[in-house]
Formats: sequence, structure tokens, C-alpha cells
Amino acid sequence: MHDNKIRVLVVEDEASIRRFITLNLEMAGYEVGEAANGEDALALFTTFLPDLVVLDLMLPGINGLEVCQRIRETMPEPLIIMLTAKGQDTDKIMGLELGADDYMVKPFNPFELIARIKAMLRRRNRFETRRTAYTYGNLHLDIAANKLLKNNREVELTPTEYALLKMFMENPGKALKRDEILNAVWGEDYFGGTKTLDVHIRRLREKIEDNPSEPRHIKTVWGSGYRWQLEFGRRLP
Repeated sequence: MHDNKIRVLVVEDEASIRRFITLNLEMAGYEVGEAANGEDALALFTTFLPDLVVLDLMLPGINGLEVCQRIRETMPEPLIIMLTAKGQDTDKIMGLELGADDYMVKPFNPFELIARIKAMLRRRNRFETRRTAYTYGNLHLDIAANKLLKNNREVELTPTEYALLKMFMENPGKALKRDEILNAVWGEDYFGGTKTLDVHIRRLREKIEDNPSEPRHIKTVWGSGYRWQLEFGRRLP
């Protein structure tokens, strides 16, 4: 999805705490993005594409629980560590139920946070090659069963449509060039025109989009190719 440097998004409204976390993460070798509120976090999420999110629950505007829920409804990949204050046991439980992977109670030692991050990334990497499914909103691609479910109903895909959809779901938010898609799906020895790809994209949109003329998932990147869109503006069903 991006280079080999792990990306961490720090979402914390207190500037001194946010900078303290960021500096320690940068010294540990991570690429760090910062957001002071939920709105900024969701806006930055689709361009920064973090591997892991350090998410404070007490945020102005959209709170951390809502941010966590929106991330999980749209993109299942990133790990999420919640930051909570002492006594927020109910919020911890709700955060975990909404999809957070772990939590830490303030105040905490930054070295403990880094150790927790490293352990979570190691755990993710052990199971990364065993990935058998992708879920985005109302779409569920079962790799093991080789089938797509939309609103829990199976959608018939051709092998090429399946390969295209799998490629998009494996690269959320990334602008994929037409030649890159053709080489990956049709093979590097394919000499046909890009019109073939465009037709397959249109057919795939007709199967997965609620309104193919205004696609929510497969967006056109004009003059380049296509992108699997991450949506936070409205809740996916």
C-alpha cells in the first residue's frame, strides 16, 4: 500500500501530549501523522493511510468512539490503540466492541506505548499471510470461498471481476494506474487497450455499487486510473 516505513496516526486534542507521543514515535523510526480532533483524523486518514492509530477517546466534536466506529466500518486493516483516562471502564469496553485492538490508560510511559505498538505489529504480521476475507461496509469478499457477498447476498463475479475487486480491496485509498491494474490482473504480456479494463470496471460497478453512475467504492482518477474509495462522510450500511 505504501513504503516499508510503518505509519502511525496520533489523534489527540492536547497539543503537548500529541507532540510528546509524536516525537517518541518518530525517534523509534515511525512515520507519524497528527490530528487534533475527530474531523481532522477522518480527513487525514484517507490520504495518510496509517498502519496503526493512537486514538484518544475524549476529543472535541466527533469523539474517539465515533472515530473508531467509522474507521472500522470503512477500513478494517489499521490497528487501533485507544487512550483513556482512569475510570473510563465503560468507554474502554465500548471502544473494544467497536473495533479497537487495545487501550492504554493516561498517563503512560511512551516506551510502553512503543513496546505495545511493536507487539501488535508483530502479531499482525504473523497472520497477514493468512488473510481470508475483506469487508468494507456492506461488501464482504471471502477469499477462501472465492465469493462476494453484498448485504449478505452472494454476487456472481467473473474471474476477472473477482481479481479486480480483490486488487482494489487489497489497496484501499491508493490510486492505481490503468497499466498497473492491467499488468496485475491480465499479465505483463497483455497488449490489449485500456478500454478492456474500463468495460470490466463498469460491469463491476453495476454489481457492487448501489448507484453505478455515482460510485461510492470504485472512483475514477482522471487521467490515471481508479481508486478504492474510503468513505467517512456518511455511514456505510
